[in-house]
Amino acid sequence: MKRLLSIIGATILTMSLGVSSAFAQSENYLSIGDSLAAGQTPYQQIDTGYSDLIAMKLGMTGQLSFYTKELAFPGYTTADVLKRVKSEEASDLLANATLITVSAGANDLLRLVQVNPTAGTLAFAQLQTDYALNIARKNMAEILNELKVRAPKAKVYVMGYYFAYPSVHATQKEGTNAQLVKLNKILQQQAEHAGAVFIDVYDSFGLNATNLLPNISDVHPNFEGYRQMANAFLHEYSGSKTLAISSNELPKPNPISFEQILEQVAKAEQKQVEKEKEKEKPSPTARAIQGGFKGYTAFMEKVRAKELF
Repeated sequence: MKRLLSIIGATILTMSLGVSSAFAQSENYLSIGDSLAAGQTPYQQIDTGYSDLIAMKLGMTGQLSFYTKELAFPGYTTADVLKRVKSEEASDLLANATLITVSAGANDLLRLVQVNPTAGTLAFAQLQTDYALNIARKNMAEILNELKVRAPKAKVYVMGYYFAYPSVHATQKEGTNAQLVKLNKILQQQAEHAGAVFIDVYDSFGLNATNLLPNISDVHPNFEGYRQMANAFLHEYSGSKTLAISSNELPKPNPISFEQILEQVAKAEQKQVEKEKEKEKPSPTARAIQGGFKGYTAFMEKVRAKELF
């Protein structure tokens, strides 16, 4: 299926794959959620994430007809994901989806954690985190209910989270880790209640995964970390380890920075303005593209603020 994608989607956040399938099931796969779903690297770039690796493997085995991560953006909270799922531009993608992964909840919680990477300390207020977790619970329930209606053909998988601060002092990990465990439990309960599947990635990382989270000032994993996440999904999806991705199957890094994304957006918008000037009346398509997609301004604010997930 070919469709008009948003400027961001057309430049970096979207990838579509067409394959000839030897399988009865050929998936239309949507990755929805925060920066993990978008494939953010530990160094403020976008590259291959867990959903790209899932799509890669399904494509290699002839089980993929379409894939996009257009509905995934850095900084998204559960409230942002809910709005995105309800948006008009998501309607066609959801209606045709057969496979959906959702990453949402970490930004609700971890934006409340005060981190000093140099000192190796973490701090948070329990009352605030309790409130945030309850909001995440309510929003995730609504997200999954919306997906039942808007994506009736899709099998939905809710991705869990890992402990994001392996480099802090051991004495600092317990409290924040306990909040993350609560978040994962909430996500699992809501997934099971909605008939979705929860993907546990916590044990693949543990509390000391500095090899998977190499930047002490950033919570995003490297390719190997994303491989662990993808394999956790593929094991649940297939019921075995037959689809597991090996380290030597990982693609070469091909990152694009947020600055490059902004430059590409600016160039695309300028070209569109020039085209409109040549016409007496802008076309509906031109009007829709001009200024980016719905939520563009909020997305760029999150990019510039360098929010967590």
